[in-house]
Amino acid sequence: MSSPKSVRIGKHLVGHGQRTFVIAEIGINHNGSLDTTKKLIDAAVDSGCDAVKFQKRTVDVVYTAEELAKPRENPFGATNGDLKRGLEFGKKEYTEIDKHCKSHDILWSASCWDEASVDFIGAFDVSFFKIASASLTDDNLLRRHLKYNKPVILSTGMSDMAQVEHAAEVLDTDDLVILHCTSTYPSKPEELNLEVINTLRRRFPKIPVGYSGHEVGLGPSFAAAAMGACVIERHLTLDRSMWGSDQSASVEPGGMKRLVDYIREFEASRGDGVKVVYDSEVPIRKKLRRVG
Repeated sequence: MSSPKSVRIGKHLVGHGQRTFVIAEIGINHNGSLDTTKKLIDAAVDSGCDAVKFQKRTVDVVYTAEELAKPRENPFGATNGDLKRGLEFGKKEYTEIDKHCKSHDILWSASCWDEASVDFIGAFDVSFFKIASASLTDDNLLRRHLKYNKPVILSTGMSDMAQVEHAAEVLDTDDLVILHCTSTYPSKPEELNLEVINTLRRRFPKIPVGYSGHEVGLGPSFAAAAMGACVIERHLTLDRSMWGSDQSASVEPGGMKRLVDYIREFEASRGDGVKVVYDSEVPIRKKLRRVG
């Protein structure tokens, strides 16, 4: 299996054999609170993550009037529209997010669900764009990202290989990263299919491949990193019992720190595959070995 080129995201090189790029997906777990958002950013920094990610929508474009009018009890009102608008941040909030992330030396971006949102996030000169699994088949939206000449990270949940191949062809950029993903919240272990990471690496030998996980627990995400996933993305929450549709598939701060620590320990211990006798082993060998 040939090694793909590395993609530079900010100060980080992302690719096979490079340090794993870890993204804390804040998404909508902030529940419309800028204070909660800043706490989540701080937790990502304290955990050693390289970036945080949000979701950006133009509500009246992404959802139909009928969908927005549906009854749905939530902290912001009685309809689905109340919920969607209550969770959506605007320029004021993202300006604060940009300032807070820069002051804490962590990258940020967002999954943009419509063309206007791409332009909105693009105005902040983010280091990369993220395309959500739900948007993988939206060719016009994919092309809109290319306007900004930034690295693009593409999640592939809910998609077959033909759809992934088509999206990669539409994006047609040297700065593309593809993430294996299963879009259930939370995902069952038997539906994670981590071996797809290797399938994607074989199918796209020049494109870095990573993993976006929605499972409960840390094991599969660590296993993905050990299998060669160059990006690991997990949802981050302050408390999994908080209100919200993504909280149960998220990792709390302590768990995120453990995951990053496990990945960094693995990277330090992976080595180069050459069998040698370390200097620290020599006195032990002299003490314990009878012959040779």
